[in-house]
Amino acid sequence: MCAVKTIFLTGFPGFIAGRLIELLAQNAQAQFMLLVHPSMLERARSQLARLAERVPDASGRFHLLAGDITEPNLGLRPSELERARRETTVLFHLAAIYDLAVERETAMRVNVEGTRNVNRFALDLPNLARYHYVSTCYVAGKRRGTIHEDELVHSAGFRNHYEESKYLAEVEVDALKRDLPVTIYRPSVVCGDSQTGETAKYDGIYYLINYILMQPDLLSLVNIGNKHVRLNVVPVDFVVQAMATLAEDERAVGATVHLADPDPLTTYDLFEAIAEAVAGHGSRLHMPPTLVRSTLQLPFSETITGLPRVGVPYFFIEQTYDTTRARELLAPHGISCPPFNSYVRALVDFARRHPEL
Repeated sequence: MCAVKTIFLTGFPGFIAGRLIELLAQNAQAQFMLLVHPSMLERARSQLARLAERVPDASGRFHLLAGDITEPNLGLRPSELERARRETTVLFHLAAIYDLAVERETAMRVNVEGTRNVNRFALDLPNLARYHYVSTCYVAGKRRGTIHEDELVHSAGFRNHYEESKYLAEVEVDALKRDLPVTIYRPSVVCGDSQTGETAKYDGIYYLINYILMQPDLLSLVNIGNKHVRLNVVPVDFVVQAMATLAEDERAVGATVHLADPDPLTTYDLFEAIAEAVAGHGSRLHMPPTLVRSTLQLPFSETITGLPRVGVPYFFIEQTYDTTRARELLAPHGISCPPFNSYVRALVDFARRHPEL
């Protein structure tokens, strides 16, 4: 690791950001400027206090800056802005609205205009060595087939404003590769820790986990998955380990990498793995995918099943994400995405022990 660096990070105290800075802070020489929305300051202070118990020599290395990516100059006071410009050597941009049901105006203001403001900040950093931007595999929108890491621009459309806004934001960050040392990370569906199962939010694969947990013996019997559609799931510890590692690897400059499972399960097999972990047995029947989709789209279905209609299309996506570049970069470091079957029980056990987050 570099002897001295100052890391400016947006998105704290989010789950991924919190896990990431804990890894980055293993470099005892690293200093941190954490941009925090004013409404999240108390939560950020509490999380830093817990972090200090696990990270050696943490005292004095973390500086919270009240600000807002949607405002000019990130909402920072002039003195704070000047210090950040002068000292920042590494920039991580994670702040975004991660909500499939987000309204368009909010998505564009936070994900697109907010990223533009961070980009302007990046361009004004005289000592910037790396700019790391967290996107999503779902910038691919409604494209079908294999999505490659060096592909971005398309006209296939999007399922929601989240996808659209993250796509527009990535287009603008990608354009900066001509002028700045940019690395773009596209995680797929992020779930909890592969060892502890810990998560901060029940979405994505947890809709299926909590659905079966409602009535394990009964609901595990009828598989509602699809044998021809894969849902790409990755544990948060893999995502942050990959990002922290590539942040120190100069080969990643200019790269866009899919932080995705290279061999994802079909939604049918995901259901079977979760059913085994929850109920101790697989399904006995398989509901036809067309019937599943039409049923889950009914107005009352969300209340009964807990599966939000906005998430239903993600169980029917005909997309796979090529991870060639990510694997080339991570393999020398001994980092790879663990298979879902190796950690599904950790996810289920955590969800069972923490019905409410």
